[in-house]
Amino acid sequence: MCFMHALLRECRKGTLPREIEPIARNEGMDSNHLASALIRGVVSLPLNPRHSCRPCAIGERCRVKVNVNIGTSAPRCDHQLELEKANAAIVNGADTLMDLSTAGDIPALRKRILSLGVPVGTVPLYEAVRRAGSAIDVDPDLLFRVIREHCQDGVDFLTLHCGVNQAAFDALKVDPRLMGVVSRGGAFHLARMAQTGEENPLFKEFSYLLEILEEYEVVISLGDGMRPGSIHDAGRLAKTTEYLTIGRLSKVCHEKGIQRLIEGPGHIPLSQIGYNVRMIKELTDHAPLYLLGPVVTDISPGYDHVVAAIGSTIACMYGADFLCMVSPSEHLALPLVEDIVEGTRVTKIAAHIGDTVRKGHVWQEARELPVVLARKDLDWEGQFANALFGDHARKIHERDGITDTCSMCGDLCALKLVKEIFEKKEEKQ
Repeated sequence: MCFMHALLRECRKGTLPREIEPIARNEGMDSNHLASALIRGVVSLPLNPRHSCRPCAIGERCRVKVNVNIGTSAPRCDHQLELEKANAAIVNGADTLMDLSTAGDIPALRKRILSLGVPVGTVPLYEAVRRAGSAIDVDPDLLFRVIREHCQDGVDFLTLHCGVNQAAFDALKVDPRLMGVVSRGGAFHLARMAQTGEENPLFKEFSYLLEILEEYEVVISLGDGMRPGSIHDAGRLAKTTEYLTIGRLSKVCHEKGIQRLIEGPGHIPLSQIGYNVRMIKELTDHAPLYLLGPVVTDISPGYDHVVAAIGSTIACMYGADFLCMVSPSEHLALPLVEDIVEGTRVTKIAAHIGDTVRKGHVWQEARELPVVLARKDLDWEGQFANALFGDHARKIHERDGITDTCSMCGDLCALKLVKEIFEKKEEKQ
């Protein structure tokens, strides 16, 4: 794969680089359309030239992609466990990983995760806070130095909360929220601004930040540090203020040739998903949209992966491009391997349903029809082979013994009865 800058230069000159074709084919789209989408900034391709991994196109007419967050914390710092979780995520359909580690030897773990062959994202602020000792002690020099180190290590995309500025802080003061700020990155920046009175360096020195990202060809993910943490806060001013700032910063990125992703919108009611997705898309010139959820109810801890999948599916209908996995342990604990597996699978299902809308009838038929035909013929092997998670389906089917029908219907299976009726009718004819 050639460097992204070189690839984009070729596309802008009207030349179709050979590297585009296999990526486009994997997305089920025309190579010329993918090249055009990259130029227009409606598709991003996180691909640090220092990192060897499979390309992952995110955005317009691409398949909805799934990211899985992993990483250590102070209560549980086990590098081997995080690697097991990372591998489990990939096996179950994750397209990218994010290392959100906040404890232990963070650079060492990051380098091991980068060896797993998929695009990797990070939040450099977390490591900067650990090095400084507290959020208020993170000076701009340290923060930009850590950002540069992550780029040098080969990280493909960075979540940077550039929209958490004094304007967003003022909005939070005049229109307070029940949950305040639930984003760690957003809270760190607010704490420093409150203590020092200084502007967020990522916003104040945005041009310098983009120079670093351009040098290393790294995608910026404009983080949603002011996302609402409950559906009661969805209509408050801070979120909208950040949207407007991110919209302006997104345009600057595109003008300077920096690929970007846009993050949002947190906990919002189901009825507000379409409005929020369309607004973010319009403000950012339809840059690829990266969502955690949205979480559409606050009363289901332990099942927030299901809640988020419901929100994600609706969001994909309106244009969301990239889903961040929510695990069953969200809001409760650091996820275990089984939480990662369950959360990844549920998010992958949401992404697939989103694709049935955005990719059209032909794509839907190609993916759905084989399972339907196998089910009609009571062809269990065919069903398992074409299911998203056939191994899980097999275990459930066979737990009451291997039978030609499911154990719920048994000899009263509707499919079997109707099939016998038509077979007898054909014999008579």
